[in-house]
Amino acid sequence: MRILLVSQMYPGDSEPAYGVFVRGLEQALAARGHTIERAVLTSRLGGKAKYGRLAGRTIAVARRFKPDVVYAHFLVPTGLLAGLASRAPLVVTAHGQDVANVGSIPGVRAATGVVVRRASAVIAVSDYLRRELEARVPAARGKTQVVDSGVDLKRFRPSPPPDGPPAFLCVGSLTERKNVIRLARAFERFGEGTLTFAGDGPLGAELEGRSGVRLLGVVPYDRVPALIAESHVVCQPSLVEPFGQALLEGMACGRSVVATKVGGPPEFVPPQAGILVDPLDELAIAAALRAAVELPSPNRAARAAAERHDVNEQARRVESILEAARDRRAGSPPAA
Repeated sequence: MRILLVSQMYPGDSEPAYGVFVRGLEQALAARGHTIERAVLTSRLGGKAKYGRLAGRTIAVARRFKPDVVYAHFLVPTGLLAGLASRAPLVVTAHGQDVANVGSIPGVRAATGVVVRRASAVIAVSDYLRRELEARVPAARGKTQVVDSGVDLKRFRPSPPPDGPPAFLCVGSLTERKNVIRLARAFERFGEGTLTFAGDGPLGAELEGRSGVRLLGVVPYDRVPALIAESHVVCQPSLVEPFGQALLEGMACGRSVVATKVGGPPEFVPPQAGILVDPLDELAIAAALRAAVELPSPNRAARAAAERHDVNEQARRVESILEAARDRRAGSPPAA
């Protein structure tokens, strides 16, 4: 199958996180024998003009490549551009912020409706996100399937825990949504060990100088497995988390997690793998840190839960959706 992959995030100099997951699925699909061409952005820089460049690339590649199906990541603007650039069937994945933008940014609701109606299928990375999308864009009802980005089980492998006091790790932007200030205050209540933040953002200054808190700034994605190996617990008590990729990667490494109750994590974090918390309850987060430290390490239950989200299995599920879209257009029966 000839697949045109369109994404506004793909690994480049800035290594955007979602772009790494897009690449992982692409590589798994290629390993299954599909031919893939890309029209992607590799940097967040460039303002709105970068979407004009993406539109030009998408049109040029579509004319040259003549895809059987277009596979786009993010509803607007990427899905919109992909749908306009080619007449091939469109399958588009919603990742989170693209759904949150519906109703909060003028014009996005109408544009998202156009994308959903144009698409042969819509993929959401969690059931939580599917419900949010269908509530905001009724045209998505009955058309949206849930397939998360998966985890590379070879890259993220269990390892012995580090010696010494508890080491907590939080991977992600230092923003209000990621709830990093409450996490830092909860860690201070916990009162021992270290809390490492891998990422940057506007709240970095408020985290500086806190006892036991380390700020690494943005780190290359290749360093994340080693950072997890150096920790006992991976934390992501976000105000809302559409999926929770860092948690899944921590679990694949055999690490217990502290996760938010709001969003996707309740769908894949069982009690044996970690603690789900009310992200607004600082005392509950502190108690969850202590409870997570007391879970086994390496945590075999966490690894077992993560194995159900192997990126190769997720690619197989995406493949079936792409093939069904192609076959409906061709008028042939779906592949077995």
